[in-house]
Amino acid sequence: MDAAPLAYPTVALSGRADDPRVGGAMLVLAEHLLKRGRRVIAAAGQDIEFGSSDLQLVPEHELASGSDLLVAVGGDGTMLHSARLAATAGIPVLGINRGRLGFLADVGPGRMLESVDDALDGRCVPETRMLLEAAVHRDGQAAAIALALNDVAVAKHDTGRMLDLRTWVDGAYVNTHGGDGFIVSTSTGSTAYALSCGGPIVHPALAAIVLVPICPHTLSDRPIVVGADSVVELELAGRPETRAQVVCDGIVLCELEPGTRLRIARATVNATLLHPPGHDYFRILRSKLHWGRGGRNGQPPAD
Repeated sequence: MDAAPLAYPTVALSGRADDPRVGGAMLVLAEHLLKRGRRVIAAAGQDIEFGSSDLQLVPEHELASGSDLLVAVGGDGTMLHSARLAATAGIPVLGINRGRLGFLADVGPGRMLESVDDALDGRCVPETRMLLEAAVHRDGQAAAIALALNDVAVAKHDTGRMLDLRTWVDGAYVNTHGGDGFIVSTSTGSTAYALSCGGPIVHPALAAIVLVPICPHTLSDRPIVVGADSVVELELAGRPETRAQVVCDGIVLCELEPGTRLRIARATVNATLLHPPGHDYFRILRSKLHWGRGGRNGQPPAD
């Protein structure tokens, strides 16, 4: 009888190996995966010596396309970058948290190898997350395009200068927002930058787009939640010496010039995150947002 084919025969490792915590974890993972009979690849040009001739190094842009599973080691920034790579290749991502917060990379270092085995043996729970596509149009053509798992933000380039941003949803004019900028977020990103600006927490199972003004000049300018298939457009109104930039998941895409239109819509690809068995989104919220700390209601009720 032929042996059953291996799940995820090729596994890619992604992370900033110059961080000793990340590099050390990647070395342990590579050795473990090779022992489990997997082909292991990592990005070339990193400051790390894997020490195994069986591990293959490839250009980073080929990391996801040449693998069946991507294991991201680091913080949420690494997870965002890895999820965008994996989404375009249609493969899942498992996040190992070696950063500070860990909303997305929800596997702690103590359960790293156990969770990898859960993934290889089919015990992890896949979860689909929508992405946004941001496109800046000039003269009727898309001049800059990027994907975002968390959010697309228009932020002022110079301190002390207020922005006036006109917004449309599905072609209907919404408002001209005066303030420090504007955030267009997914449900995933609702616990990131949007949350710090007063936006709501949206469960990731709910496909939605959240519109959040940044430090609005008018206090009645409040966040709005719209459908996931809505098309959001923003345009910078002309002010003397006004400068703004478009930022996708914390990475600057380009400058937004007055009169130039930014179009944000649901991307045609999704990210698939793998969670270990027993994953509990609300437990993560309690932990990361410190709900109930020091109070009498901090413990969950007994079953």
